[in-house]
Amino acid sequence: MDPVSVGLLGCGTISDAYLSSDDRFDSFEFVACADVDPNVAAETAAEYDLEARTPAELREDPAIEAVVNLTPPAAHAETVERLLEAGNHVYVEKPIAATVDDADRIVDAAESSDLLVGSAPDTFLGAGLQTCRSVIDSGRIGEPIGATAIWTSGGHESWHPNPDFYYHEGGGPLFDMGPYYVTALVSLLGPVERVTGSVSRAFDERTITSEPRASETIDVEVPTHESGVLEFADGTIANLTTSFDVPGGSTLPSPAFEIYGTDGTLALPDPNHFEGPVRVSDHDTDGFEEVELTHEYTDGRGAGVADLAMAIRGDWEHRTGAGLANHVLSVLSGVRAASERAEHVAISDADVGRPEPLPASFPDGNRIE
Repeated sequence: MDPVSVGLLGCGTISDAYLSSDDRFDSFEFVACADVDPNVAAETAAEYDLEARTPAELREDPAIEAVVNLTPPAAHAETVERLLEAGNHVYVEKPIAATVDDADRIVDAAESSDLLVGSAPDTFLGAGLQTCRSVIDSGRIGEPIGATAIWTSGGHESWHPNPDFYYHEGGGPLFDMGPYYVTALVSLLGPVERVTGSVSRAFDERTITSEPRASETIDVEVPTHESGVLEFADGTIANLTTSFDVPGGSTLPSPAFEIYGTDGTLALPDPNHFEGPVRVSDHDTDGFEEVELTHEYTDGRGAGVADLAMAIRGDWEHRTGAGLANHVLSVLSGVRAASERAEHVAISDADVGRPEPLPASFPDGNRIE
């Protein structure tokens, strides 16, 4: 079968990671890009030998089958719905939307249009987290009991050229980094049934220190230190902390990411990446022992687009589907809601289930013929 023809909407910082990925897969091919700034679109198109389009042209081009949507989170719902209305399958960056209501609309629109929507993060398709799935499913650490996930920083205004959206609706450390951890945990443990949490904001204004906008200020509209307790349907309880309010660093490893079982502990790799290391400590080891990776893929962004493309073309489970992303967003939003209401929050779509593990040879052993 021919590769799925893909357009890219939003030529910002992360676009390079996606546009360089189609060399690693034969299931899709980028053919065009668009941005609200036509000069940025033209520069990106020239660099990657693509057609430069306006967003409307990209959306309406019948030769484009799917669009990778890299717009800011607050624009995800509107842009995804318009792409679906135009007949495009969509892969959207995380979070799938700024609010659960917006995400629900995306899921409903995809179902009614008989189109697929995939969402980042796709890092749980990498060799590191797929190996963790193999460790858990093999029973090596016994029954999972608890988990810890901690990610902290001083904020993205120190390095990102346009960090505003991290502090506006759809942003904050929980919505920015939380999807990596919660998606990984759901892929390993299954859905979350109930959450609680507390959130805070250290500053109402941030000063950009990165170029080219150093000394400009940003109004902070979202929490910037967020801690939650997640109760999974299988009984596992996870502690999750994400923060933009730790400029002094930490003595803890970054990230701190572990799952505790009745027979051992699994030390997970950074879920923002696709590789290992994966380490286990159990009754048969003296401390933590590195586990040989059971899967192959470590090459970076694009796995989720390939997952979408293979689901479009053939008999392939769509593992990065909108249902999983919507569940993750419900969990993250639930932590904030729990803080506001001072109560536990039930997660209504807790029947989403675990994605099936990937074949070990993904993508080389699962090419479109």
